[in-house]
Amino acid sequence: MGLFTSGKTISAQEAHKRIEQGGGFVLLDVRTPQEYRQVRIKEAKLLPVDEIEERAEKELPDKDAPILVYCHSGARAGSAVRTLSRMGYTDVVSFGGIMGWPYETVKG
Repeated sequence: MGLFTSGKTISAQEAHKRIEQGGGFVLLDVRTPQEYRQVRIKEAKLLPVDEIEERAEKELPDKDAPILVYCHSGARAGSAVRTLSRMGYTDVVSFGGIMGWPYETVKG
């Protein structure tokens, strides 16, 4: 049982609270590089959803680390959670899309 075991989806508010508390998790943006460059959440790591199966084990070596996933509206984040879980990651949740993120973002 990991840190984020309350199911596969949490609210933006819950994700923000966990980000503010800091420590020991990966914030994963699964959109395209173009979307990531336009706007993203600070400290987010880019791993496009269609590259997860080939890159995740190298870029996310700790399969028990808590991972918070987001995309544009939520669909790709949900898909990424399912893929990562199937690959053996034990503590992965989606908090939807950046469209529903009322907190600070970074551009460029």
